[in-house]
Amino acid sequence: MSRSIAPTPPATAVHTPEPEHPRRRGPFGIVQRHPLVAFFVLAYAASWLAWLPYVLSADGLGVLHFRFPEFLGNTQIPGVLPGAYLGPLGAGLVVTAITGGREGLRHWRRRLFRLRVRWYWYLIVLTGVPALLVGGTLLMPGAVHGLHTPSVAVAAAYLPLLLVQVLTTGMAEEPGWRDVALPLIQRRHGAARGTLILGVVWAFWHLPLFFTSWSLAGTRADTAHWWLTVGTFVAMCVAISYLITWVFNHTDESLPVALLLHASNNTVASLLLPELFKGTQESWILTAGGIAYGAAAAIILIATRGRLGYRGPRD
Repeated sequence: MSRSIAPTPPATAVHTPEPEHPRRRGPFGIVQRHPLVAFFVLAYAASWLAWLPYVLSADGLGVLHFRFPEFLGNTQIPGVLPGAYLGPLGAGLVVTAITGGREGLRHWRRRLFRLRVRWYWYLIVLTGVPALLVGGTLLMPGAVHGLHTPSVAVAAAYLPLLLVQVLTTGMAEEPGWRDVALPLIQRRHGAARGTLILGVVWAFWHLPLFFTSWSLAGTRADTAHWWLTVGTFVAMCVAISYLITWVFNHTDESLPVALLLHASNNTVASLLLPELFKGTQESWILTAGGIAYGAAAAIILIATRGRLGYRGPRD
């Protein structure tokens, strides 16, 4: 798993964002000159504005006295998903269209459906993520004594929920963060530093959600537990970002494999781990992910000498 397979980097519009039209002035010109910053700003602005009603509702800070409708037992899908789609996905579409035109959009769509990769990458993602999260959770105090066999219902629900995660969280976030931002940031900062920056930006994009029922630490930012949970979440996002970058680079920039890694993490953390480790605190699952992904990221960084399989151009 640590050997670097160096595919020929595709000549995408994101790697060489030369527009089909002359350089413009005004907002379009700013996006053309600074596509990465423009993507970050647009992703944050669109998502945070869309999430504002959820944050202010009774599912958040309680300023507005209404609740979002429940779906699959909670309000997170109707409260979170619209802002997620508008942010990274919407920003990725706008930036790609402005910097690459129709050809850029075609390349973006091609990577989005690049399913034909070596079969073992799917196996690595589908088995590696559960193994890492279960192994990390076993390190938590008392977790071994609380270990249970998953019920048949949970086992049967795993693949359907994985598909839901692919079509919701995965499709909302990864076409932007990985398919647009990652190639740009690797070209400018390299794989290791670029992934660190992207991981931090990605993590803090979630910040308004820590004031809603989505948060594992409640909505009160005046508690040490809230700040500790936010810090742990940031560390976990950075760590798993290194794994996603490594997979993305080694599969010829296949977004489906990177997206599947993200979706697998969410499915295992929300469905499998609570059933395997009954009585374990939810915040410990977050900590377990940070430990497991951090260890895996360190091994990959050492084995690839920080390149993470990247062989593309550098500015």
